[in-house]
Amino acid sequence: MKIVCDNKIPFLRGALEPYAEVVYLPGKETTAEVVRDADALITRTRTACNASLLEGSKVRVIATATIGFDHIDTAWCESHGIIWRNAPGCNSWSVKQYVTALLVTLAHRRGLSLEGMTLGVVGVGNVGSKVAEAAEILGMKVLLNDPPRERAEGSDSFVSLDEIIRRSDIITLHVPLQKEGPDATWHLFDSERIASLRPSQILINSSRGPVVDNKALKAALKAGSLKAACLDVWEGEPELDPELVNLLDISTPHIAGYSADGKANGTTAAVRVVASVLGLPLTDWKASGVPAAPQAAEFEIDASGKSMQDVLTEAILHTYDITADSIALRADLGAFEKLRGDYPVRREFSYFTVRLIGGIPEMASRLTRLGFMVAAN
Repeated sequence: MKIVCDNKIPFLRGALEPYAEVVYLPGKETTAEVVRDADALITRTRTACNASLLEGSKVRVIATATIGFDHIDTAWCESHGIIWRNAPGCNSWSVKQYVTALLVTLAHRRGLSLEGMTLGVVGVGNVGSKVAEAAEILGMKVLLNDPPRERAEGSDSFVSLDEIIRRSDIITLHVPLQKEGPDATWHLFDSERIASLRPSQILINSSRGPVVDNKALKAALKAGSLKAACLDVWEGEPELDPELVNLLDISTPHIAGYSADGKANGTTAAVRVVASVLGLPLTDWKASGVPAAPQAAEFEIDASGKSMQDVLTEAILHTYDITADSIALRADLGAFEKLRGDYPVRREFSYFTVRLIGGIPEMASRLTRLGFMVAAN
């Protein structure tokens, strides 16, 4: 039995070796020749799993340790009896942390009070729903847009994309990449839609690069017809447009979901899928060895004289300094893949305990709702 794995998937080595020949390779080196005699692939978004790779192979199952699965030709796989699975929700808490850190960083830089501002969340799945919840904890009003959910659940909780654009101060995108059909998201924000945005609005994309027409976005930012934009995902990545990067408030190398916890969840899901299909005794396996955060797991905030936004900002940025990721990318755009592959340890809110001094009970309540542990004084 042979299993081919992307060598950048963490916490994986040693799990499958007792039961199969395991080959670890960079995504770009996972070729048709390599997988021809493989029974399974454990992969990431950098490997296109299509007819060119899989035709004539023995592959029975493909498990991607990611939420996204647009790198898998699902129709071709299904028509050829290949089971495929992604890892839905594996890094949703990580993206929640990323967007929350982004919101408070934008607020600090631009002198914004998030309390009372309106966030439009486009795509309300595992990730978008957590982002919406976090925004409400920050005091924001939230509008939700998700046509598939609206059709299934009714329109009471959802608004149209036009209404999101009309009423939101900040818009954040959390949709899968779909090129065709009624819910196509390829260039969902195309030149026309970007032109409809106001000079007071901010656009965030941490879903998939082609959801936003990058050329149109650059033109809007150059013209001043949009207040700001922040991208974690890019058209044509890992090749980036330097001019666009420099026009953005925050530019990061596709790492929104890259917390150590999220990676461990993705690896766990992938191993369990392969184990189930190949009959290996690992269906309850769980990734271990998640490293400690570089910063203190327990920290203190003196809330005396501070606003709610001040306290939440201090807690959030203790766990994740998003500006550091932006600075690293701007310093060397050619290091995009290296920055992803060698991404430093980032632990999610639930790893941390806040010792809150002073302040009001609502501060502790909101920190707890974000996911922190809060210690008594």
